[in-house]
Amino acid sequence: MKIVECVPNISEGRRPELYKAVADAAASVPGVKLLDVDPGAETNRTVITFVGEPEAVLEGAFQLTAAARRLLDMRDHRGAHPRMGAVDVCPFVPVAGVSMDECVELARRLGARVGEELALPVYLYEFAASRPERRSLAAVRKGEYEALAAKLATPDFAPDFGPAVFVPEFGAMVIGARKFLVAYNVNLNVTDKRWANRVAFDVRENGRTVTGPDGRETRQPGMLQAVRGVGWYIPEYGCAQVSMNLVDLDVTPVHAAFDACDESARSRGLRVTGSELVGLIPKSALLDAGRHYLGRMGRSRGLPEADIIHVAARSLGLAEVTGFDPDEKIIERILAPERPLAAMSLQAFADETSRDSAAPGGGSVAALAGALGAALAAMVANLPHPKGEYEAVRDELEAVAVRAQDLKQQLLDAIDADTWAFQALVEAAKVTGSGRERAAREATLGAARVPLGVAEACPEIAELCSRARRLGLAASASDAAVGAGMARAAAVGAAMNVRINLQDMRDDPEAASLLERADQAVRATRERAEAVETAVWEALGGRVSDL
Repeated sequence: MKIVECVPNISEGRRPELYKAVADAAASVPGVKLLDVDPGAETNRTVITFVGEPEAVLEGAFQLTAAARRLLDMRDHRGAHPRMGAVDVCPFVPVAGVSMDECVELARRLGARVGEELALPVYLYEFAASRPERRSLAAVRKGEYEALAAKLATPDFAPDFGPAVFVPEFGAMVIGARKFLVAYNVNLNVTDKRWANRVAFDVRENGRTVTGPDGRETRQPGMLQAVRGVGWYIPEYGCAQVSMNLVDLDVTPVHAAFDACDESARSRGLRVTGSELVGLIPKSALLDAGRHYLGRMGRSRGLPEADIIHVAARSLGLAEVTGFDPDEKIIERILAPERPLAAMSLQAFADETSRDSAAPGGGSVAALAGALGAALAAMVANLPHPKGEYEAVRDELEAVAVRAQDLKQQLLDAIDADTWAFQALVEAAKVTGSGRERAAREATLGAARVPLGVAEACPEIAELCSRARRLGLAASASDAAVGAGMARAAAVGAAMNVRINLQDMRDDPEAASLLERADQAVRATRERAEAVETAVWEALGGRVSDL
């Protein structure tokens, strides 16, 4: 999935009928998932959070801005928070499968549309900034709404998009792209917030102010960069917390913040007892944490995602003061489509396949076969991991297991994707008029791309089985061979589905390319799988001629 988060801040936090209507404008766009509407009366500001695929989020941000243009009026606005416009700031944040450059492009496209269609002045900030001095939001917003009319009259403050004209009822809008921010609190075994503050000062980037022997104050930096933090006491939890904003997970990931707090607390005779996630988190952040702690334990990182996330949650103590449900905290899980086939029991899947319906069919079964082949590669690589005699090849075995887990998940997802593609083909057949031929072509190509993805994963699965057999336990050689055989069956089955879908389109250049890629995948998988099967068969006393 490609997931983008958008976090518009609007200058209205006291009238629910207004801020809810603005948020609903974004939520009305198909594909947009509204996650949070957080109003503040004192600040007179509402932070709205929604996510989705890039194009849906872009449209949601525009519809939200258009609604604010109609409904809000800055001329009477007062609040404690700095602000320059009715939609004061609107950042795009990459969450999964999306680069920062893509979010920058979304920011620029939104800015151009707001400037042209709504006739509003727009400025770009952070990663989308058009010039260095505009990277900081505070610099762009200096003087706030009250200074905007005068600033717009100066050449240096010409907007990036839209007219250099003061719009009294709206003001100006700042659009940008930034990294994901995680609100994260670490729990201590004390109730005095002064101790939590001391730990916070130790770890946060800004550190603390210290007074030297000469009476002069200097700033002593903290242990971590890209971390803002303070200590407080939460009566309902019965403990003090180090409350942090992690503003760049690439610089300081969650587990690094937790470990730094633990180190500081221990040096002061305190104990960290757990932690709390406030809001949502990308799946990658918890996978990184889980792999970090698995590595410290000397365990293989090549485990299923669910196991890694469980290790992260337990190691970080995420359920100590509040419940922790990955399905409610991980953005990708909230947005993930239902996977009715992959979630079935083996009995139910076999029964469903055997019924008198076209789906699930050979494509889904081929995907399952490939996933099982990858699972066996991971198992064979994981079994010797803790054994001392395999220390020299431990890293290579772990790399095999990690990659096999990725491919396993990819093919499990394809089980349902193949059925959805078939359903799209059925729907395309119902299209009438001039768009029928185009709809049929696109749906047919789409139905072929899913099994092609399965087929093209299979050569690597067979190769992983080969490496696992070569490096792993001799007693697991047959498991590796079975995995390679499953990859071979999956490649052939998936390629057959590519061919049957495209059998009437061989003259289409794109279809011809897909067919050739499927053939190449089958050839490569057969070659690698047969090498594994032959080696194991002979080692077990069998004759190659019997294969």
